[in-house]
Amino acid sequence: MKARFKPKYNIRKGDSVVVITGDDKDLSKPRTVKEVLVEKGKVIVEGVNIITKHTKPSAQNTKGGIVKKEAPIQISNVMLWDAKAKAPAKVKRERENGKTVRISKKSGEKI
Repeated sequence: MKARFKPKYNIRKGDSVVVITGDDKDLSKPRTVKEVLVEKGKVIVEGVNIITKHTKPSAQNTKGGIVKKEAPIQISNVMLWDAKAKAPAKVKRERENGKTVRISKKSGEKI
């Protein structure tokens, strides 16, 4: 995703999110974001989009074999989890003391 300006996303590493579309869709089970890939517009979410990777034996991994790991999913397929409302919620941004704060539209709480 080559763009003129760096996109701004409301999802950050360590946030609780729910997967709203795809094979791992579950609107009631919040999961943790491991990494946000801003340039690609993707996120790696714990326990979502598990792939199997076949690895050859090497100096670090002498056995090799099959490794299960999380693959990135589109950032548009996840939504922030509002702990107070216990539901996924949209986010608005407000400035407080010169810093940008994310606020849930559902409950009005800071995230």
